[in-house]
Amino acid sequence: MREVAVIGAGSTKFGELWDKSFRALGIEAGAKALSDANLGGREVDALYIGNMSAGRFINQQHIDALIADYTGFANKHVPATRIEAGGASGGVAFRQGVMAVASGMHDVVVVGAAEKETDMDDSSISEVLSATADAEWEAGMGLTMPSLYAMLGRRMVHEGLCTREEIAACAVNSHHHGTKNPDAQFRSEITVDTILKAEPVAEPLTVFDGAPISDGACAVILCPLDKAKEYTDTYAKVSAAEQASDTLAMFQRRSSITFEATKVAARRAYETAGINPSDIDVAEVHDEQTVGGIMALQDLGLYPVGKAGRAFLDGDTYFDAGRIAVNTDGGLKAKGYPIGATGVSQIVEIFKQLTNQAEDRQVKDARYGLAQSVGGTGSAVTVSILEAI
Repeated sequence: MREVAVIGAGSTKFGELWDKSFRALGIEAGAKALSDANLGGREVDALYIGNMSAGRFINQQHIDALIADYTGFANKHVPATRIEAGGASGGVAFRQGVMAVASGMHDVVVVGAAEKETDMDDSSISEVLSATADAEWEAGMGLTMPSLYAMLGRRMVHEGLCTREEIAACAVNSHHHGTKNPDAQFRSEITVDTILKAEPVAEPLTVFDGAPISDGACAVILCPLDKAKEYTDTYAKVSAAEQASDTLAMFQRRSSITFEATKVAARRAYETAGINPSDIDVAEVHDEQTVGGIMALQDLGLYPVGKAGRAFLDGDTYFDAGRIAVNTDGGLKAKGYPIGATGVSQIVEIFKQLTNQAEDRQVKDARYGLAQSVGGTGSAVTVSILEAI
């Protein structure tokens, strides 16, 4: 198997982008990534596209053909593949692209991801998002994603693994970093007190515990590591791209305070990369709901069980705190949550951090970066590790 490098990255702004279509967002992100890698497009062998639900959000299926067409790759008959895995769609697309290059099947691959959610009303959007859980035994019974995560949060507080204030501090961390990211949907600080006093959504979570409805797109360019310098001097090594699954319905699992798929994918990723959790300098974790951020830090082994919430509350996860920097782009909570695009968005941020392009939120001397992307309530998880070269 060949070693793989990320040689370029691009992102649109995230938010309520009323003036941009789905295809326009995808084209913008792809063009930025190609430009960043100093490519004209002729070099591209394949496209992998993460998208959760364009069929529901914009009434458009066959996204792979759409993107290939409007980026000009259809005329060259470049193969394009769409990947769907709920909130992990982008993460799985990235892994598929890595495997294609590592196997030798393709040399230069574009991994893109996009979602256009805001053209629907809030109730319909919630229905679509809830379909990433078990439609028959969870969503069909009235459970939403916030209510499922709320149950996880209640259990964690009950077992003394975190406090309600520590759960809220995950959002404080993301918003702090979001103020420094020009592509973020929310660029303002937030306080624990504001979160706790906000309108309730599902006890104990309030409206400020959840990631927003967003539009946006991202893309990265992959090639064999030994060919990266043919295109650019700015690249990062993909040290691991692992994936694990779990039951679709949360009630069928052994534990309600951990995502086993995250733990398994992380263990495989550390083994593949030949490192330990303590080697990670910056991490992008799936904070669709704040309690998910705390679970991620524990399941990834970045903090001991029962200590992750305190790390958020004490500001140990800030980019300049000298510890493990978490969600330096604002995470899903502040950068935004165009559901299928977030996994690639995380890779974009890690790439920027490891190549010293993160500007006002740059983590000093970052060598290893980790991205965790989650579909449903942990039924599909990818954990990828990049290394600075």
